[in-house]
Amino acid sequence: MIFRFSSPWFLSLLLLLPLLAAWLLLTKGGRPSALRYADVSLVTRSIRSWRVYARPILSLLRILVIAFVIVALARPQTGQAREIITGEGVDIALALDISGSMASLDFEPQNRLEAAKGVIYDFVGKRPHDQVGLVVFASNAFNQSPPTVDHNVLLRLLNRTQLATELGIDDGTAIGMGLANAANMLKDSQADSRVAILLTDGVNNAGQIDPLTAAEAAKSLGIKVYTIGMGRPGEVPVPTTDVFGRERVVYQESVLDEETLQEIADITGGRYYRAFDTAELGQIYDEINSLEQSQIEMESYTRYRELAGLLLVPALLIFLIEMVLRRTVLRKLP
Repeated sequence: MIFRFSSPWFLSLLLLLPLLAAWLLLTKGGRPSALRYADVSLVTRSIRSWRVYARPILSLLRILVIAFVIVALARPQTGQAREIITGEGVDIALALDISGSMASLDFEPQNRLEAAKGVIYDFVGKRPHDQVGLVVFASNAFNQSPPTVDHNVLLRLLNRTQLATELGIDDGTAIGMGLANAANMLKDSQADSRVAILLTDGVNNAGQIDPLTAAEAAKSLGIKVYTIGMGRPGEVPVPTTDVFGRERVVYQESVLDEETLQEIADITGGRYYRAFDTAELGQIYDEINSLEQSQIEMESYTRYRELAGLLLVPALLIFLIEMVLRRTVLRKLP
């Protein structure tokens, strides 16, 4: 809903109303007429009628009428903005690794999973007209959100995504299962462009589907797969809990199967990327965003409704009330 004044310069006349009010209240308009007497001693001892005190109301009513008319002249309007969208967006399935290694702290100040969630959050915000779905995988794969243009729901589910160890499910990295679920999510899509973006920091070591088999299936469905490997090479800090329940950080070797991720991308016509920190990860998603542009055309228009009539009606009623009072109970003697 939009509100505006079509002729707002008329509102500057409202600045004159305080001067008009002062003039009306300090001149005859605010005082009753008087009769001339040779001896006014009797009049000075008389009690002033309530009508004398009520007469300034007439001036205030007149000012109120003028104020309504001025605002009406400014033409207040309400409008309803509408968008006509033509063309097609890109249907996207996001496959996100939630295995225990995603808790590694080499993407300071966050762990890998939180860094990935933040970058994906920004990526989704740049695709307002695309259907986006979310798959998470550890030792198995789960559909966190079906493809939807209601990105508020998708982002809430993304924010709630946790590590497999926090969810109490078996740890592992089922890259093939994650990719297969993402491809299955898009198989019934009618969009001309269908894309899966798979992000992992490890090696396929779980699940019943081989990653390259899943890639061939995605290719047969016309789905392009972008693969992203995240994590620094060598030993990285990982938070753990010892047998006494104490939290501490240990260093573990970071292992990533880049060869398989590259093959998946090659088979499906996509690309493989490697991210060593959050900034690089953000740049990768920005590049994918630029490569997969939606073919969308938008036509915006706003239909306005005039509100001046809603102000002129009370202005007329107040004016009639003033006229009635001026000629009846608050009438001045000639």
